[in-house]
Amino acid sequence: MTPNPIWTITKQSPGPIFAVALHTAHAVRKPLEKRFKIDPQTRLREEDPFTGAWVDIGDTGIVATRSRFEVDLNRPREKAVYLCPEDAWGLPVWKVPLPPNELHASLAEYNAFYTMLVPLLKAAVKKHGCFFIYDLHSYNHRREGPNHPPAPQEENPEVNIGTGTMKREQWAPLIDGLIDELRQFDFLGRNLDVRENIKFKGGGFPAFIHEHFPETGCVVSIEFKKFWMDEWAGTCNRAEHAAIRSALASTVAGVRERLAAR
Repeated sequence: MTPNPIWTITKQSPGPIFAVALHTAHAVRKPLEKRFKIDPQTRLREEDPFTGAWVDIGDTGIVATRSRFEVDLNRPREKAVYLCPEDAWGLPVWKVPLPPNELHASLAEYNAFYTMLVPLLKAAVKKHGCFFIYDLHSYNHRREGPNHPPAPQEENPEVNIGTGTMKREQWAPLIDGLIDELRQFDFLGRNLDVRENIKFKGGGFPAFIHEHFPETGCVVSIEFKKFWMDEWAGTCNRAEHAAIRSALASTVAGVRERLAAR
């Protein structure tokens, strides 16, 4: 295990498959705590708690250890720190504008993460010719409140596969196989609603990877609707959480086989 203030490599082996959870953390550095106008419970609702437990499906697992409200590693650098409500779903994040020294500290964290990541991925390309990343997230579907109906199912699949930042045709067999395997998985006696690019198409993280590794890197952003947890209370249905991990794990062999076929 490799600790760092911003991320942790929870598992590392020589294979070409990575799993990353960029929004799982809730912690922030001390100087920011007193500056927040947003309360911790609201922050938690907009984070992706528990998703870090799924990264062990990869040969290498990486989790962010700081909240997206400190620095969002899934946005372009110029948008990685939420400075105004428009950056954060209309939520007022700061009591007063963030001072330059704190902004620069957060951007330095962003730089450090990508400075670590690029050589790691270059090493995978050198050894295997290409790599695959599970970019793991969750999303809210009860934004109107805990006692209001959830958002409509037709616009909010249980599993949203985001492939909008890549040249999809290059990776079509791999992506189609992944989607089919997730759909076929026996999820506690039923099948998951898995659809592509309905709610999200992928963020700054896959866009960065696909820009820098256009022929050799495939990042699939997988957003699990928070049907498996109470997004307002922040509590988790452990059986469904574990079943999601099993569903993801069921796709790894196919991903590995199709990567090798390239």
